Amino acid sequence: MSTPTDAYDPDVQPGGPWSTRELAHLTIRKMAVSQMHNNVYLLTCRATGEQLLVDAADEGERIRELVAAGGSGLAQLVTTHQHWDHVRALEETAQTFSPTTQAGEDDADALPLAPDVRLQHGDTVRFGEITLDVVHLRGHTPGSVALAYDDPQGHTHLFTGDSLFPGGVGNTKMEGQSFDALFADVTQRVFDVYDDDTWVYPGHGSDTTLGAERPHLDEWRERGW
Repeated sequence: MSTPTDAYDPDVQPGGPWSTRELAHLTIRKMAVSQMHNNVYLLTCRATGEQLLVDAADEGERIRELVAAGGSGLAQLVTTHQHWDHVRALEETAQTFSPTTQAGEDDADALPLAPDVRLQHGDTVRFGEITLDVVHLRGHTPGSVALAYDDPQGHTHLFTGDSLFPGGVGNTKMEGQSFDALFADVTQRVFDVYDDDTWVYPGHGSDTTLGAERPHLDEWRERGW
């Protein structure tokens, strides 16, 4: 089973070491960058060595070190959403590794680098022998996407950007954001689809599981955030 091991600590800190999680077919490395405590995730296919990065948020030099720890290159770079704190090293990382860049269709035009691929709900992203399902979650930004990896020997691993965190959905207090839209998508496209043992990797801070968060959905709806 792809359960947490002693080697994986979800509470990584900016400037500190990354944490590594070994699944049967996929290695996940989590690193925190910047004072915004952004999470950067490197996914490595264990069969082929091909790699995908989730959010080149900041600190390009440390991202290069992270990629080197997994292998010799970067095949894919997915940006979960358009907000500035998640894209500060996007151009630098793309120039360094020339990956295929991908982002949600409705956020693509707001990025500092136009993505090669514009993602929509239900799409898949493939690298090596790994397939990730794309989940479009509207409300924090129009084109936010999550990435789901269904471990054939374990549970689902879900990279949610800023749409789902321990304790609630992402921020919806700014102009153009919508709690109702985000809550609806997170409920219908995440909690109604994936099991309680689904592991959630957010865009900032520590991890959680859907089982830990599901009992609080009514509370989130009533408070409106």
